[in-house]
Amino acid sequence: MSGIQRVLVTGGAGYVGAVLVPALLDVGHEVVSLDTHWYGKDVLDAVAGDERLEILEGDIRDPEMVRKAMAGCDAVIHLAAISNDPSADLDEVLTKEVNLDAVKLLVDEAVSAGVKRFVNISSSSVYGVREEQDVTEDLELLPLTIYSRCKCDVEEYVRETSKAHSGFVGINLRPATVCGWSPRMRLDLTVNILTMHAWRNGVITVFGGAQKRPNIHIADVVEAYVQSLGWPAEVVDGEAFNIGYENHTVMEIAEMVRSEFADGEVDIIVTDTNDPRSYHISSEKISRLVGFEPRHTLRDAVRDLKRAFDSGSVQDWDDTRYYNVKHMLSLGVGEPD
Repeated sequence: MSGIQRVLVTGGAGYVGAVLVPALLDVGHEVVSLDTHWYGKDVLDAVAGDERLEILEGDIRDPEMVRKAMAGCDAVIHLAAISNDPSADLDEVLTKEVNLDAVKLLVDEAVSAGVKRFVNISSSSVYGVREEQDVTEDLELLPLTIYSRCKCDVEEYVRETSKAHSGFVGINLRPATVCGWSPRMRLDLTVNILTMHAWRNGVITVFGGAQKRPNIHIADVVEAYVQSLGWPAEVVDGEAFNIGYENHTVMEIAEMVRSEFADGEVDIIVTDTNDPRSYHISSEKISRLVGFEPRHTLRDAVRDLKRAFDSGSVQDWDDTRYYNVKHMLSLGVGEPD
């Protein structure tokens, strides 16, 4: 899309944001990163000296901070959230404030500021538990949790705002579970967890195993977000897009991880699970309408993680910053069950 120069990234110091911000700079954008820095500001150290980057520490619930961050921006890529179901369940009031109310504020301020494009990062968890062979964007959403319900409500708000305001293009993106290495590492996501346990303990514990879980390499999801700024408005305005690549069962992922280690090094133990989520998302629409195709496999993510672990990139495995729920509890958010 022509005319998009300055981009606000909310959650710019998060797991995906820490990879997205440098990627946007690499293709010539000016970037404003707005983040609470709950998980550290140092994740952007590699690009912090770039004069095209403005790093703001603040909360998207703060209207004055939102206006300051939005000033002069042509586009918003909204990542900031109480991220994933377990984190959101710690404090449902906070989750609603951050994941719903604050996003409506962002959308309204974006319209007022003359922002041309608002890219809302939703989640494939909005589909809930499905029996369809392929979950497509036209299916009814069946959110099961406060996290996914907020995501659904925000999608509707973005879509309705986009319809109501000419020149404001709103897009909802529903990524699969992201995996792979990031400067703001998370070790509480399926592929990352299994690879960590294989590397550290030589044992992978699989909860359930038959559930289908769609995944996507962090480099691919970042590429989709960068590209979304240039997708034709007449094609994407008000639309939702799945962004996935490989749909595997948890057991298949575990076997894939084990195969990247020497024979006999890693065992797999199966135990029961109370998490019923299982779905197989289709990414045919995003391929057909805008030509986006992922280029990295889950094996690439496992190899990237293993290489990072081998090099000592993780020093303190018990640092709560690698685990969202643990870190939020350490900050006094919510109470353990």
